[in-house]
Amino acid sequence: MDGKTIRMNRILESGRAVIVPMDHGVSEGPIEGLTDMGRMVSLVEKGGASAVLLHKGVIKSLRSPPKCGLIMHLSAGTKMGEDKNRKVLVSSVEQAIRLGADAISVHVNIGGCDTEPDMLSDLGEIADECDSLGMPLLAMTYARGKNAKGTPDEIAHVARVGGELGADIVKCPYTGDIKSMRLVTEACPAPVVIAGGPKCESDYEVLKMVEDAMTAGAIGVSLGRNIFQHARPDLMTAALRAVIIDGVSAKQASSILRGYVKNGHIERAAIGAH
Repeated sequence: MDGKTIRMNRILESGRAVIVPMDHGVSEGPIEGLTDMGRMVSLVEKGGASAVLLHKGVIKSLRSPPKCGLIMHLSAGTKMGEDKNRKVLVSSVEQAIRLGADAISVHVNIGGCDTEPDMLSDLGEIADECDSLGMPLLAMTYARGKNAKGTPDEIAHVARVGGELGADIVKCPYTGDIKSMRLVTEACPAPVVIAGGPKCESDYEVLKMVEDAMTAGAIGVSLGRNIFQHARPDLMTAALRAVIIDGVSAKQASSILRGYVKNGHIERAAIGAH
């Protein structure tokens, strides 16, 4: 056992990830679902999230420590910036350790952004520092920019970049089908979690996407809007957990979203009962 392994086990459960990123306040402001951060953290904890992902200021503002794993985000950029794809480092691995984080995350956009080389350099240097200090690193890698179309081949490429530059977990979009997603997971040197992207039209659509991603070899998700903008973030987290960790089908997990709650606790035993 070493420090990185111990911390990885705090953000994963049985090697699977139900990560809820809530770093959107920097890029987009206080959007729906992310006004009362303490309440939202509490709700996704209740649903069984393996980790939450937050910026340093939110971590410092919490009234009590998260009961699940804690990932601190080091990258920032705003929608009002001249280059919306540019991400800069706004903290350090040492600060994450001081604040009690179990892991850190870095965002890299690849595909035509003029600052792509700077973001790649930051990722490589942070990966080395994480290895030195025993901190797990989640790399959020996206094909974004004037040369990027977001094709499955591009998604496989950017995931490979994250793995090759030293990330312990790589986050990337779902490619759209099991076959092409399997290329992403098999070719990436690090385990892969999928992003949620824009809020989906239906709960089943989200759960089916996750079920297919798991079939393709992903270890879980890092989903934001489809959880924190849901009418019941706790139940949506629980349904995703059922697919990812318990291995039930998307159809079976959908039963959770019909509201099986008893004494404030989600009844996972009710999955598939109706």
